[in-house]
Amino acid sequence: MPNILDTPEKHYLLDFVDRNATGLANLNDAIFYFGELGMQEYRTAELMCALLEQHGFKVERGASGFPTGFVATYGGGAPVIALHCEYDANHTNSQKSGVTEQAEIVPGAPGHCEGHNSNGAVMIVAAIGIRHAMEKYGLAGTLKVVGAPAEETLISRPYFVRDGVFDDVDIAFHNHISHEARSDYGHIQYAAISAEFIFRGEAAHAAVHPDKARDALDAVMLMDMGVAQFREHFAPGVSVQRVVTDGGHQPNVIPPRAAVWWTFRHPFADGARAAFEQGKKIAQGAAMMTNCEVDIDVRTAVWPVRLNETMAKVIQANTEAIGVPAWTEDEIAFAKALQVKAGKPQVGLVMAVSKVDGPRQPISASNDSGDVSWKVPMARVGYPGNIPGVTFHHWTAGAALTTSIAHKGAAMGAKILGASVLDYFADTGDLLERTKQTFKAEIGDTVFQTLLPKDQKPPVELNRSEMEKYRPLMEPHYLKERPVILA
Repeated sequence: MPNILDTPEKHYLLDFVDRNATGLANLNDAIFYFGELGMQEYRTAELMCALLEQHGFKVERGASGFPTGFVATYGGGAPVIALHCEYDANHTNSQKSGVTEQAEIVPGAPGHCEGHNSNGAVMIVAAIGIRHAMEKYGLAGTLKVVGAPAEETLISRPYFVRDGVFDDVDIAFHNHISHEARSDYGHIQYAAISAEFIFRGEAAHAAVHPDKARDALDAVMLMDMGVAQFREHFAPGVSVQRVVTDGGHQPNVIPPRAAVWWTFRHPFADGARAAFEQGKKIAQGAAMMTNCEVDIDVRTAVWPVRLNETMAKVIQANTEAIGVPAWTEDEIAFAKALQVKAGKPQVGLVMAVSKVDGPRQPISASNDSGDVSWKVPMARVGYPGNIPGVTFHHWTAGAALTTSIAHKGAAMGAKILGASVLDYFADTGDLLERTKQTFKAEIGDTVFQTLLPKDQKPPVELNRSEMEKYRPLMEPHYLKERPVILA
């Protein structure tokens, strides 16, 4: 059986990643210590853009009105292949890496406890390696690199798709850290609509003149009760979550403003839309009962994620050929110690590539890449950069993210992503056409239409005050050495 890695361009790509192992690790770690929340990934995005520009990419910053989003291109003509990923952190997820105890870097600060720092590093190093392989071996086509802010709040990529960023794209690759090595395909994640419901009333002294007030917080609470009462009547598969974003300031002042942020999910776009419409009716009822007014600000609206079978099998073949990293006894022991802390079986680290998984059934989580996956054929590169059994957004999922485990996993991820993209750029047969035919069969008669309101603007102020509070405290922990990627 021929070795699918045995081509000049892939030899170059694999060697490129190995030669840049230190730069990849430093980029991974730099983004980890930036720990920037969604919409505020200024230092992360600028570092990524600067590296791409150093290697000949044309970089457009501020795509679709996102200050921390970007679109970088190299080459010209067909095929057009896009790479895209996220690089945002989460609130209160500050966690020292390399320790098996919960230990914040900065108390209360945001941080990476999933691995989006790795996502960004893998995409950038793979993109630069692909770009140099294209030049060296005369591979025609356009490589497009899309930086997607604020995935944790499901924001940017629906705007990018709505605004035409993917209109000229033939296929798209998304990379995401995992605890295992495999590819999958099918309908894998839910659709979601996320919106803030802002109630406005009238303030008064809560003890002396409550009869003169219109309590916006009461409206928030009544909406909460209304959604709770309606849960049994939602269509099967609906999932809803919320957080109160404004509940007033002090007990003796009846809040004239209160707000709650809801996410409505369903396996399909129409189901998410129907759940959201019901949520709007409940909000209007809550406003009526309290003599308040309600405004609804849609933060984002995403289609479910669907992964292409043909692309998944290309990724799987490269994953199997590359193989999992050779873990040391210390790395395995570290993983087992974390698994004890997480209350999970002590399985250590993944020792082999898993079988391709598909067609998958969707999990109830969402990802804002869903819109991309209904616009063009899309697949996801997963790679073992974190610990089996840990729960994302928990401190245990941050404890390995600047260790040799994360660095080795990222190198594997960059190799898989690069090799899979090169299969398409170097193809002289019908691989791209077969991919497009599979995509047509997978989506059937579904016609993609954005769930976003036509004039919706990105929430550019989201998380600004949080990052302004914590960034000065986080800066002393930044890497002193700037990542360098060599051609």
